[in-house]
Amino acid sequence: MASNAPIGVFDSGVGGLSVLREIRALLPHESLLYVADSGHVPYGEKSPEFIRERCGFLAEFLLKQGAKALVVACNTATVAGVAQLRELYPQVPVVGMEPAVKPAAAATRSGVVGVLATTGTLKSAKFAALLDRFAHDVRVVTQPCPGLVERIEAGDLSSAATRDLLQGFVAPLLAEGCDTLILGCTHYPFIKPLLSSLVPPSIQLIDTGAAVARQVQRLLAAGDLLSSGPAAATAFWSSAAPLNMQAVMPALWGQTAPVKALLR
Repeated sequence: MASNAPIGVFDSGVGGLSVLREIRALLPHESLLYVADSGHVPYGEKSPEFIRERCGFLAEFLLKQGAKALVVACNTATVAGVAQLRELYPQVPVVGMEPAVKPAAAATRSGVVGVLATTGTLKSAKFAALLDRFAHDVRVVTQPCPGLVERIEAGDLSSAATRDLLQGFVAPLLAEGCDTLILGCTHYPFIKPLLSSLVPPSIQLIDTGAAVARQVQRLLAAGDLLSSGPAAATAFWSSAAPLNMQAVMPALWGQTAPVKALLR
């Protein structure tokens, strides 16, 4: 695999753009490919079998575009599909997501950590294993957030309706004494400004996008696959209406960009 080949990233929708931004910031010489499976968002309510099928299809698509590494920029997809992808493509570096239980457990002062995530992530065996491994000395309070991903998909990051929805999710966590909140879905970093306005300044907000970018860097370096540039323009696809994704790109990616249709 050539070192100047692109990195392929996919998510159930546009949320993985938060991870893509971290990869771009850390590895500016890398070319990037991104697929939003917005035609099937959210994954959190889908069956593991369905998600594995989508992961396989999206990974195969990105590899056909020449990707040298794959990033599963979705907690729910990681739980359901990353092990299968590593078995199918043992020669390809595959990086997944996981809620930041370990750093949150280290950061909390009150001993109570809150988790905002999708239903699928919170019900998963992988999440239970993270708690068992890293949360012995803290109490973890979980909060599923139905409807929040859909608002972020629409680029609705700060309306009164989104604020009210988020307030309803956050209030029980604060009432339990949480001083650290894990953003357990890659969509959620986009509402950090809104979330910060709803919680005291002392509350720590933790996500894993930067840690994922560092893992990508480590794996590429280990395989002598780091690019020296120059990076090609990032390519984007969506399995929903491409114009819908194009409309939210300035808010989520920081600039306009063309989006191509992904069929199936």
